[in-house]
Amino acid sequence: MGANLFTYHRAPELSSGRPGDYPVIVVGAGPVGLCAAIDLALHGIDCVLMDEEAALSEGSRAICFSKRTLEILDRLGCAERAVAKGVVWNLGKVYLRDKLLYSFDLLPESGHKYPAFINLQQYFLEQFLVERLLETGRVDARWRNRVIDVQPQGDHVLVEVETPDGRYIAGAQYVIAADGARSSLRRTLGLEAQGQVFRDRFLIADVKMEADFPTERWFWFDPPFHPRQSALLHRQADNVWRIDFQLGWDADPEQERKPERVIARIQAMLGSAHPFTLEWVSVYTFQCRRMEKFRHGRVIFAGDAAHQVSPFGARGANGGIQDVDNLTWKLARVVAGRAPESLLDTYDSERVPAADENLLNSTRSTDFITPKSRVSRMFRDATLQLAEHLPFARRLVNSGRLSTPHTYVKSPLSTPDHSAFAGRAMPGAPAEDAPLTTGDESAWLLDQLGGRFVGIYFAGAEPANPNLRSRLTAFTNLPEPVDPLVICSPGQSGQWTSAGLDAFDDAQGLFVQRYDATPDAFFLIRPDQHVAARWRHLDIRAARDAVQRATGHLTPEFAAWQA
Repeated sequence: MGANLFTYHRAPELSSGRPGDYPVIVVGAGPVGLCAAIDLALHGIDCVLMDEEAALSEGSRAICFSKRTLEILDRLGCAERAVAKGVVWNLGKVYLRDKLLYSFDLLPESGHKYPAFINLQQYFLEQFLVERLLETGRVDARWRNRVIDVQPQGDHVLVEVETPDGRYIAGAQYVIAADGARSSLRRTLGLEAQGQVFRDRFLIADVKMEADFPTERWFWFDPPFHPRQSALLHRQADNVWRIDFQLGWDADPEQERKPERVIARIQAMLGSAHPFTLEWVSVYTFQCRRMEKFRHGRVIFAGDAAHQVSPFGARGANGGIQDVDNLTWKLARVVAGRAPESLLDTYDSERVPAADENLLNSTRSTDFITPKSRVSRMFRDATLQLAEHLPFARRLVNSGRLSTPHTYVKSPLSTPDHSAFAGRAMPGAPAEDAPLTTGDESAWLLDQLGGRFVGIYFAGAEPANPNLRSRLTAFTNLPEPVDPLVICSPGQSGQWTSAGLDAFDDAQGLFVQRYDATPDAFFLIRPDQHVAARWRHLDIRAARDAVQRATGHLTPEFAAWQA
């Protein structure tokens, strides 16, 4: 992949001679920038997307997309295409030399719409995202438009853009910098990403082959075909397989990229029973670093432009897509005048800790996979020997802690619990999915949330009554409307739908289990489908205050956080 697939159009500024004026400019058309542009469009904000290329990515690049990312893509309207094309997997296996140490299942429970992961080449995901972007009709996609300068101007930002027809200036209220690890916007503003570069190199290769290997993640420590190093095998769409080889710091990247060397390594791994063709090769060095903060006035950084992690654990693209999932609903409300600009500061307060969590896990993975001292290697090898028989040792083995969504534990937008709850659905956590039914039809909880504020009321087996209906519908008249959603015990939703409310049955009892819901409980969900607040009993005044807090309006708690 990577052929020129997108048509270049002459920018209107080149004809008018006047700078354009836009709500938002998104720089970078990888998965992160594309998701940002789509989400802004779904929130009613027109934007311009600029990228210096006019093609899909070359090579598979990011391939592992997590359940949480699939849920975000579902809200954006393209998850089904991604899952249909991708390879679904939940199971991983860890080997020491040629011996299987243990297996692990990343999603052992049922009752989820999406799997733990799919493997899908980045160029396929980009293709689906571009198609979805064009469907919105609200994004001006400008290919072969390279941003060469960015100039903050107080109440707006000017960008200078180079095109095949010359240069022009465009202005925007805000700029999202999603232009990758070598971000030109970061460099132009004189900003840096601080962190660690690991003294090791890895070779990644995409090979096309027919093989009956199961759809699993296989990781080897010290395999016979690649002694004293590590290797990884993943299946992708269209019979393309990703193979990673640890090379060591002394390896010559140029030599290791040569087809004859790559093919020899793969033949040693696969043997003669699996003929293959080589599709793409790259050599990379691990890096774990981030910018000190991601928001710089009206220029906001996301994805690899803001933070980089080593690839083991699939935390790069997943973390970047979750960045813009957090950012866009806030930015849309600020641009539309529905929230104060200070709401954007919470992008830093929520996503910087998320990046730190990813960096910590990625660093630990890298240290375990590539021990740099004799003592650390002895510890690593002893842990691996124990892991075959002792479950506690398996928890210490780190072949890449795979991406999980971050919970915004200390978010200023969350209202703390005033009652005891069990389960993971705490304020700041992503809402968990659950199977529902309405009448004879099945549904999923997250599908009912969309990208808006929703108040989930758990009615249990209680009957509908006019007083409660009026209390719930009152939320729709707030300055920031909250749409009520009623969840009932099985067989009870019909009376609520007859009363004019969206209502569903907790088909398998999993909503009660995952949310620790009891009758009259109320859960406030943000547009990015994170929990903002929860109560054992519906309290209209407290819920209204929580909506104010979740949209960054001045409350005593938010003022204290700002101070």
